Amino acid sequence: MAATERIVLAGGCFWCVEAVFSEMRGVVAAVPGYAGGSVANPTYEQVCTGRTGHAEAVEVTFDPAELPLHDLLVVFFTTHDPTTRDRQGPDTGTQYRSAVFYRGAEQKAAAEAVVREVAAEQLYPHPVVTEIAPLTTFFPAEEYHRNYYRRHPEQAYCQAVIAPKLGKFRRKYASRLAVGPAQASANSAAK
Repeated sequence: MAATERIVLAGGCFWCVEAVFSEMRGVVAAVPGYAGGSVANPTYEQVCTGRTGHAEAVEVTFDPAELPLHDLLVVFFTTHDPTTRDRQGPDTGTQYRSAVFYRGAEQKAAAEAVVREVAAEQLYPHPVVTEIAPLTTFFPAEEYHRNYYRRHPEQAYCQAVIAPKLGKFRRKYASRLAVGPAQASANSAAK
C-alpha cells in the first residue's frame, strides 16, 4: 500500500462525519474521537458538557495518491455547514464546531486554500467560520461510537440527521464512493 496521510476534521456530530468519510474511495480509516481541548483522555460525557474545549472529530486516514487532500477537504466543506459557529443542525455547543486540525504546513495551506475557494464560489450565504488549528492530540472515542451509523441505522438520530446527509453526499459525490450507493445502503442496513 502507498503511504497514507491523516487529518482530523470536525463538522458537528462525529457519527455524521465518520459516516460520510467511511464511504469515500481512498479513505483507509475514519475514526471518531476528540480534538482541540485541554483535558487528557476525555470521555464522551465530559466532551458533551462543552467544558473540555474538545470538538467531536474524525481522524481520516487516506491514500493521497487516490484521494488528494484538496479533494477530501472539498468534500468536508460541502457536507456540513462551515458557516455556523458551534452548531450543526440540531447539535449545539463548542463540541460541534467546524474545525480542521492539521498536521504540518501543507495541510494548513490546503485547508486555507479550500476555504478561499468556498468563499469565492459563494457556496454559502455567510462567511466560513471553520477553525483551522494545529493538531495537538487526537483521542479516539469510546468503542461504541465507532461505525455508529452502520450499526444503528434505525436509531432516530441516524434516520433524521445522518441518513439525509449521507444521501446528499452519495448523490453529489457518486464518483467518489468506495462502493455504489445501493451497496452502501445495503452495507449500512446489514451492520
